[in-house]
Amino acid sequence: MRAIRLHKFGGPEELRLDDVPTPTPGEGEVRIRVHAAGLNFTDMGQREGRMPGTPPLPFVPGLEAAGVVDAVGPGVQGLTKGTRVVAVLPNQGAFAGYAIAPTATVLALPDAVSFEQAVCLPAQAPTALLGLREGARLREGESVYIPSAAGGVGTFLVQFAKRMGAARIIGGVSQDAKRDVVLRLGADAVVDTSQPDWPARVREATGGLGADIVFVAGGGELPGRSLQALAFRGRLVLFGAESMFDTQWSREQMTGMLAQNQAIIGFATFTLPFELRQAALREALSLVERGQLQAVIGQTFPLEAVAQAHRAMAERSTTGKVVIRID
Repeated sequence: MRAIRLHKFGGPEELRLDDVPTPTPGEGEVRIRVHAAGLNFTDMGQREGRMPGTPPLPFVPGLEAAGVVDAVGPGVQGLTKGTRVVAVLPNQGAFAGYAIAPTATVLALPDAVSFEQAVCLPAQAPTALLGLREGARLREGESVYIPSAAGGVGTFLVQFAKRMGAARIIGGVSQDAKRDVVLRLGADAVVDTSQPDWPARVREATGGLGADIVFVAGGGELPGRSLQALAFRGRLVLFGAESMFDTQWSREQMTGMLAQNQAIIGFATFTLPFELRQAALREALSLVERGQLQAVIGQTFPLEAVAQAHRAMAERSTTGKVVIRID
């Protein structure tokens, strides 16, 4: 079968299209004929060799796959050959013609949900939904600032915050072309994060108070600067792989955080109980099926163009979910 493999850590050029043996499902596993796979920022961090838990080289990357069950291993119940499914792959392998998944991580797809829609959900939708419920503990009537609001997680954060009763949702975008997408999804205001005064614009959009909840997906000076957009007694929620690297806080920022009775909260979806994550995924899938949640598909790339997809995501030129089509 055709598969993208990473042979050494480095840039997108290290992702190669190879012919590899078709895998065989083991006990409690199914083999999926992959039709669509999802690309995430985590994939880029693993490609560069800076993410914990990266498989040994060479490996086939890809955490999310949607397709049709092609074969079942011993002991499998409830899934049969021909079932349309979406799955999280704990051992990766989605960027290939066929992928292996434990049955516990596989969900059957309703006919109304396409493979492309489905593959938008496993990583981003639970992160957004549980980030608001478990991380931020959003209460009805509060205001929320969402960075990268036109991205894979951001598009779901905007929609879930609206469903949960946020009084004011401010989205951050780095390009004017993304503003309309964020407003269409339910944001009340949009700020340009390419401008250095974006924290002041968030405060302006909240009547000078600052947002009750500010999400942060990044390290370096970004978390400290984000405190400037946070309201008195607000919660700053750090999430995403990039927040793990080189985060900096000045004494003045920490003093201000204490004086303002603000909280800094770390949130990671992958450490939450598996059943909680799966329940969130089922909830999101049901909402998509009923037309009450939009899976925003930004760009699609063929399997042989995975390196190009990595470059597009790194340049922040993508909107919504980046999907890899595998025919």
